[in-house]
Amino acid sequence: MIYDATHTYDLKVMTGVAAYLHHSGNYNVYIERNALKDQRLPSLRSWDGDGIIANFDHPAVARAVTQSKLPAVAFGSGHGWYVRGSPIPYFSTNHAMVASMAADHLLARGLRHFGYCGYVRNEINGWSEEREKSFVQCLNERGFSCHVYRPRHKTVQPWIALQHSLGKWLTRLQKPVGVMAANDDRAHHVLEACRTVGLRVPDDVAVIGVNNDELLCQLTSPSLTSIEQGAKQMGYEAAGLLERMICGRKAKRRRFVFDPLGIITRQSTDILAVDDFSVAKAMKFIQEHAFEGIKVPNVVAEAAISRSGLETRFVKATGYTIHAAIRKVQLDRARLLISNTNLPVKQIATNVGFRSVQHMTRLFGEAFHQSPGKYRAAVTLP
Repeated sequence: MIYDATHTYDLKVMTGVAAYLHHSGNYNVYIERNALKDQRLPSLRSWDGDGIIANFDHPAVARAVTQSKLPAVAFGSGHGWYVRGSPIPYFSTNHAMVASMAADHLLARGLRHFGYCGYVRNEINGWSEEREKSFVQCLNERGFSCHVYRPRHKTVQPWIALQHSLGKWLTRLQKPVGVMAANDDRAHHVLEACRTVGLRVPDDVAVIGVNNDELLCQLTSPSLTSIEQGAKQMGYEAAGLLERMICGRKAKRRRFVFDPLGIITRQSTDILAVDDFSVAKAMKFIQEHAFEGIKVPNVVAEAAISRSGLETRFVKATGYTIHAAIRKVQLDRARLLISNTNLPVKQIATNVGFRSVQHMTRLFGEAFHQSPGKYRAAVTLP
């Protein structure tokens, strides 16, 4: 196993690998867990091993594993040194869905101004640019624009210089603003820059990261909302595929893309930023009562204005209808319960406010392109 122990993403992939090995018998594992640039690999051509799982985000690792001719499975950002025509199966993340999930989350908070904070493009972090483009596109389709932070320096900036640069960018953005950071590390930079220039989080700047590095998310002040990727499930599936390859079976596919599991909401996006009082009241009512099976007339009654008037103002403020807002809150909660609990699907349907499990199953399939059962099987480790 060759991975970068300094990255949360890699550690979660390896947690999935470990779970597979735990359930599959006895294995002797040789581990290289330094930062990828510092890997000290043995001569893999003469190494007496049966197979390799490796992060291919560094050319030396990708080259050494490819030249070994051993059964191998690669994973990474999707923008590293993996050659698309390679016979080595490759696992990566659905960056477009990550960005779409972040946009939906910030829009649901009533935010109308947005920013994206990423990294300067280099050989391996094209994932940041991919998330940026998908985030911007998703917002544009809803009728909103997005300001992008583009660092000037290709090398890593000193902390003080980065804080100064980020602070200037954040100060210029119209408030309140929702910011998607490329990952949790970048989100931490944004939060610290807000503190430096006196911006309040989440009142002035709501921030969402990616990776759900639980320690980092809890150490930030306020705590950081983050997207949980399917890294553990990716590692589990990668280990299973490698075992089959070691046993002589050929991989039927060469590319595997894993969807994110959901959003872990914390204090950094705990805001309802809508100037229209009636719309804000409607949104708050939906977030608090969607799981009780409320319908549009219930929301209209709470807002105490005409249905047509509220619908028009709601769509203008959020980009979607009242009915769609109720369904989204219910389905997001259902997906989180399906992936993180062992509750029966029928009970989950009741808990999140659907009239029947069949009704939830149909809507879940339309939203996430698979049934609740298949989704649970895909994202849950044994």
